[in-house]
Amino acid sequence: MIGISKLYCGTVEPSDPLRYGRHTQSLPSHLLQFSEDKKPVVVWNVGRRCNLHCVHCYSGSRDQCYEGELSTDEGKALIEDLADFGVPVILFSGGEPLLRPDILELIAAARNRGVRSVLSTNGTLITPQLARELRRLDLSYVGISLDGLEQTHDRFRGVKGAFGQAMAGLKNCQEAGIKVGLRFTINRRNAEEIPGIFSLLQQEDIPRACFYHLVYTGRGSRLVAEDLNHEETRRVVDRIIDLTRDLFEAGHPKEVLTVDNHADGVYLYLRVKQEDPVRAQGILELLRMNGGNSSGNGIGCVSWDGAVHADQFWRHHSFGNVRLRRFSEIWTDLSDPLMARLKNKKAHVKGRCARCRYLDLCGGNLRVRAESVTGDLWEADPACYLSDEEIGLLPEVEAPFKAQVKEVR
Repeated sequence: MIGISKLYCGTVEPSDPLRYGRHTQSLPSHLLQFSEDKKPVVVWNVGRRCNLHCVHCYSGSRDQCYEGELSTDEGKALIEDLADFGVPVILFSGGEPLLRPDILELIAAARNRGVRSVLSTNGTLITPQLARELRRLDLSYVGISLDGLEQTHDRFRGVKGAFGQAMAGLKNCQEAGIKVGLRFTINRRNAEEIPGIFSLLQQEDIPRACFYHLVYTGRGSRLVAEDLNHEETRRVVDRIIDLTRDLFEAGHPKEVLTVDNHADGVYLYLRVKQEDPVRAQGILELLRMNGGNSSGNGIGCVSWDGAVHADQFWRHHSFGNVRLRRFSEIWTDLSDPLMARLKNKKAHVKGRCARCRYLDLCGGNLRVRAESVTGDLWEADPACYLSDEEIGLLPEVEAPFKAQVKEVR
C-alpha cells in the first residue's frame, strides 16, 4: 500500500512510526506499513461463495456452495495461532465473507484475542441489524468494493442493483458507528470514474478509499488487455494525487491509498522532488521504512481450504495447510525455496528491477504479476510504469522526471 494522503499531504511524518519503535504490536493501524519486524497482516478467505459475479474476481467465486472450507473449530484454532504469532490484523475476506454463517463468531474470536479485525465485503448484505452486530464486536474497519458509479459498478459486479445495495450497506455501517471505506480496482472500464468516486467520498463523508491496480489472477487474468498502459497509469496516479490534495485544501481530508503497484511510491517521490525537494526527503525516508511489496513477508493469505499463500493473488502455490501445520510454523519455515526467497526477494529479481536505483523502495513490486505475463516470477513487473531514465538505467540529465499535465477535474 502507498499512502497518498500520508505521503503527499503530510499526514504522516518520518518521526511518527519511530515514536512507536516501528514494532508491529505497538504501532497504530495507520502506521503498520512502516513496521520493522513485518509480522504479516493475514488475509483469510473464509469462504469462496459470493452473491455477485465480478469480472475481476481473483478467487473466481460464484453463488454456489463449495466444499472443504475450514470448520468453525478449525477457524478458531487458526485465530489462536495467528494471535500467538503476533499477527496485527486479520482481514476477513471471501468470496463474500458475510455468506459464512459463523462469521460473527469468528470475528468475535479474533477480537477476544486482541487481533484487529477488518472485513472486506461487497457491502450488499449489510443490513442495519448486521451493522449493529459488527459494531458490537468492535470491528476495526469495513472495506466495501465499489468499482465505479451505478451503471459501471453493476456491470462489473454482474448484478443489477449491486451499487444501490452496496451504498445502503455503507450507510448502515456509518449509522452504526463503524469506520468504512471504498475499494476500487482500476482498469480501462472505470478509470474515468475516479473523480466521481472522490466526489462520493466528500458527499457521503466516507473517510477512506483504496485504489487497487489490476492483478492478473482469477477472472482478472482475462482483463490483461483492459489494464492501463504505462502512460495511462501515470495520468491516473497523478489524478489520484491531485484529487487527494484538492480535498485536503477544501477542508475535507480523506485517507487515500493505492495498492498493488509500489512504483506509485517512487513516482510520488519523484513528483514531490520537483515541487519541494526538502519535503521529498521525508517521503523518501518513509518509503524506505515501508520497503515496498511484502508478499510472503509482511502480508500472507489463508485460503478457505486452509492453504497458505504468499498473498491473496498467489493461489497456484501453497506453502502448506493449517490443517496439518500451524500458520506460524509454515510462515517461518525457510526450507521451502520460494518462501526463503520471498523473505529476501530483492536479491533474486531480474531485469529492470534488479538494476533499479529504487529497488529498496518498491521491493520488486508484484512477483505474481511478473510470472503471469513472463512465466518467470523473478522477472521485472510489467506494470512498472517508471522510465529507464527515472530508475537510473540511463543518465538522468537526458530526461528528467516528466509529470503529467494536470487534467480537468
